[in-house]
Amino acid sequence: MEPKYKRILLKVSGEALAGDKKFGLDEATLEKISKSIKEVAQMGVEIAIVVGGGNFWRGRSSENMDRTRADHMGMLATTINALALCSALENCEVETRVQTAIEMHSIAEPYIRGKAMRHLQKGRVVIFGCGTGSPFMSTDTTAALRAAEIEADIILLAKKVDAVYDSDPNINPDAKKFDSLSFSDILGKELGVMDSTAASMCRDNNMPILVFGLDDPQNIIRAINGEHIGTIVTKDGKRN
Repeated sequence: MEPKYKRILLKVSGEALAGDKKFGLDEATLEKISKSIKEVAQMGVEIAIVVGGGNFWRGRSSENMDRTRADHMGMLATTINALALCSALENCEVETRVQTAIEMHSIAEPYIRGKAMRHLQKGRVVIFGCGTGSPFMSTDTTAALRAAEIEADIILLAKKVDAVYDSDPNINPDAKKFDSLSFSDILGKELGVMDSTAASMCRDNNMPILVFGLDDPQNIIRAINGEHIGTIVTKDGKRN
């Protein structure tokens, strides 16, 4: 099957990398995700990844710490996840590069757009760590920014839940699942899919987002093939 997308930005939450442990890293989960990413790469799709850090640290939940310092700690957490995912991909014989927004020459390349594009063109998976490198910016905003910079076709937003709902489905069994939404819906209804900065950036750059569950990593492949999963977010609110 011909993949629907040629270049993607995959956003993986830190919580997804923890698996059922809910904290830290689960090696079995990393392996499953890596095998699915390898399958997508073998289809000829260029893959960039942004990782979150919530499985180790959430700066916003700290009440007694300066927000800037707390966010810097969160950036370090994303770097741990980026290196772990890189290792798991390399174990699957996938050529991978880690680039960080804060320079860490001993362990990763600094983020340089041209170099990232060249890696993608050569079939390497590129993992972006440290968010944007600036505090007060979420990794969702990083995904929106990097997707625009590398001219991705879509952002695949892999989360713990399988789609966007009007309320938390883990709390409300009657929560309504959305098949498609517009960026105006995301911003106006405050659905919590991503922060407003990220949603606005995607809207301004006409960057579609597919929100789906990573409980089954094969969903990454289904998304690439254009199968009807999750919730699609577009400028006009339609699933093409």
